[in-house]
Amino acid sequence: MSQGKIVGAAIASHHPGLFQTEEFRIAAGDGRDSDLVQGFLRLRERVEASGAETIVLFDTHWFTTGCHLVDAGSHYEGVFISDEMPWYLHGQKYNYDGDQALAKICAEVASERKVVARAIDEPTLPRHYATINVVNAMIRGERVMSVGSCQTAATEDFLEMGAVIGEAIKRSGRKAMLLASGALSHKFRNINAVPPHPRIYHPDNVSSDFNRESDYRAIDLLEQGKHEEILNRFDQEYRRVPWEAWGAHYLQMIGALGGYDCTAKGIALSEYENAHGTGNIHIWFDVSQENPRN
Repeated sequence: MSQGKIVGAAIASHHPGLFQTEEFRIAAGDGRDSDLVQGFLRLRERVEASGAETIVLFDTHWFTTGCHLVDAGSHYEGVFISDEMPWYLHGQKYNYDGDQALAKICAEVASERKVVARAIDEPTLPRHYATINVVNAMIRGERVMSVGSCQTAATEDFLEMGAVIGEAIKRSGRKAMLLASGALSHKFRNINAVPPHPRIYHPDNVSSDFNRESDYRAIDLLEQGKHEEILNRFDQEYRRVPWEAWGAHYLQMIGALGGYDCTAKGIALSEYENAHGTGNIHIWFDVSQENPRN
């Protein structure tokens, strides 16, 4: 069996506003749709061009405790309703295949390296919209293996788990794309707050000037491939802002790409936009020059 490889990587937004009707979205956008919607199409083009067979999806809504988890089911089908906002996100049908083989290899590598992680094959395990929304927006037949966000993990723990996944991909023979599903800054506006700009997606509606400027600085570093600089300041800035799920999605993705050694340059495939105070963008990373030593 030939060695597997990572053929692409991206950060992608999954916020529920993107899955409302076009009429609703345009009205919320003061006459113009969210650019993140078209951004999904741009991302999809990159996925197809990469030849990815499996999408490793880092889910910022699947919170785990005391253990990293990877989803080891073979197939998922059903109708999703969000317990967070059931009046707003409901009736989302999904139907996709998992990647049991890759999940089992992840567990094996984790055991070898004494990383606390498990592969879970349980049909009744709930789905989360950080997975479902992205699957429905841009996955067309590829297998999907979701990865949780362990709420008792530190920054280095996430990087270690990412390295486990990178090594597992090599051993699997798969062509895999890494997809970090989540926002950058993730502080919601108060329930009674009135957004200052009439276009709900406008960056001025992000929860604070500090968070917005922090996101802009991070995007600039991501576009330059300066992941080492981001990691060096992660605990002091980005974990405190905080990024969604403490940045678990980004950290595990970068861990799989070599961690501090990763220099993959990002390409913004959407505008930077607000969603209820959080900072959202789609960014594709060119991994063609990366050769991580996992």
